[in-house]
Amino acid sequence: MKLNYKQVSDTGQPMIILHGVFGSLDNWATISKSIADAGYAVYLVDGRNHGRSSHDDEFTYPAMAADLHEFIQDHGLTNPVIVGHSMGGKTVMQYAMEYPGTYDKLAIIDIGPKAYPLHHESILDGLNAIPLAELKNRQQADDVFSAYEPIGAVRQFLLKNLYRTDDEGFDWRFNLPVLTRSIANVGVDIPYLRIVEEPTLFMRGANSGYVKDKDWKNIKELFANAELSTIPRAGHWVHAEQPKMFVEVLVKFLSEH
Repeated sequence: MKLNYKQVSDTGQPMIILHGVFGSLDNWATISKSIADAGYAVYLVDGRNHGRSSHDDEFTYPAMAADLHEFIQDHGLTNPVIVGHSMGGKTVMQYAMEYPGTYDKLAIIDIGPKAYPLHHESILDGLNAIPLAELKNRQQADDVFSAYEPIGAVRQFLLKNLYRTDDEGFDWRFNLPVLTRSIANVGVDIPYLRIVEEPTLFMRGANSGYVKDKDWKNIKELFANAELSTIPRAGHWVHAEQPKMFVEVLVKFLSEH
């Protein structure tokens, strides 16, 4: 699948950044400029069924890894750094297993290769409860959604995917039917296909529970040259909550390996 993307800079080593579930490349628009200033040609990519990339019934990590491989080939990128947050991080891990020799270093943000239980049900229930055909404005959508998701910042993030159509109606950027049907695929474990030798940074938020201390043994068995960095005062959205420290840690790791 041809993925929608935005190239932030064309100078330096190529870096591809992949967003998480329900997100889009826009989530990285601001921080990517700081990364580019550190000497990287940054490519922000919309995953399949997200943002402005195509919708498709297949929504699995092997499919997303294949999309990434196609993107790298189409753009002639040599030894890119690949960065992924949450679902994007799982995509990076799947890619690392399947496509050795096509990348330089990896950075995986607040996610591990293990399986995670379903935990997006209320969000999906709320998104599906929003009556798109009857919507007059975004406030109506937020009013409906607030019965399912009490945190305003979370609602705001998710409702960024709501856009005006040409006929002045509303629709979703992401493929809500497929995400609803296939959300269990987002939490599956990444298969052990080989030992990844390339330098890999795992970055987690100190206030997040996605990557626990007890997970590290399993991670090191799969990613032999992995390092773990814990960012204080950050939860799952490490790059959004501590952007300056995120860039410093990422650039330092890449410069040292």
